[in-house]
Amino acid sequence: MQDPARILTRGFTGVDFFFVLSGYLITTLLLREAATNGAFSLRAFYWRRLLRIVPVYFFVVTSVAVYFIGVKGEVGYLAQLPYYYFFLSNFLTSHVSLLAPTWSLSVEEQYYLIWPLLLMVLPQRALLPAIAGLVFVNVAAVIGWLTPLGIAAFEAGPLRFAMFNATYAPILIGSAVAILLQNARSFGVIALVLGSKAACLGTFGVVVLLLASLPEDLRGWPNLALHLAMAAALISIVIREDNFLRPVLSWRPIARIGEISYGIYLYHLIALHIAGIGLGMFGVVEANWPMLFLYSLISIVMAEASFRTLESWFLSYKMAGWGKLTRT
Repeated sequence: MQDPARILTRGFTGVDFFFVLSGYLITTLLLREAATNGAFSLRAFYWRRLLRIVPVYFFVVTSVAVYFIGVKGEVGYLAQLPYYYFFLSNFLTSHVSLLAPTWSLSVEEQYYLIWPLLLMVLPQRALLPAIAGLVFVNVAAVIGWLTPLGIAAFEAGPLRFAMFNATYAPILIGSAVAILLQNARSFGVIALVLGSKAACLGTFGVVVLLLASLPEDLRGWPNLALHLAMAAALISIVIREDNFLRPVLSWRPIARIGEISYGIYLYHLIALHIAGIGLGMFGVVEANWPMLFLYSLISIVMAEASFRTLESWFLSYKMAGWGKLTRT
């Protein structure tokens, strides 16, 4: 282990684990729908994603834009603003203040746009090879193997199109996990290795070990190793419900954080901004722990309020046909 304290600086890898989880969940839902109905509905899928993601996201982007551009007069942000609405912020070279974390949501939306189409048109036997190929291309682009082929980053206005990190790979790996667990034969093989109650302790231990021992620059193969370990950790907690981590993961406060996590993600930098202003009014500066506590609390309160109002209102609708909405 090179530097045990290094793990304390790698909280950002939580996004990678979320990507693995997202790929698994989305693909599992689509495969189960196809198994039940003979096929899954692209229309229904995109509508559900729109209702869950777009309203609150557009609300946050618009509110931040009004604050910085309209109120504070920082009109330089106008050039970047449209790309947030089109989910291209992962390619922006500079960000509107407080909206930088939305790069990961753009990655998610690009995945949502393409992957269900591939899942629908590719034969079942081609899915895992396709994922392996896409992951390899992703990693190869990050470490520069594609440059001799003339495939290189290019810029267009405020955008720079480049594989800046292995961001698509963990989502694809999560999708591969879903495919493997939906197949009875591969499920049985995986269950022999990761199907015990205690397996989750070992797999998460491996993730922690990698976070502490991998080189400082995670791009390329180190990231791939970490993502595969995260996939194993995910498998170990979904392959059987009575695993050793179930009491922690099902504890109501933890479960509620999971329910409102999208709002926490969108509001946390706004909460940090508010907390900084609030502490500054009392002359409190460079106070890391008070800041962490206060902005975490504000994030949770904002996310809870958003979930109970804006998000729940949109989520109460579902499609009953083209252009027809019903409220449940």
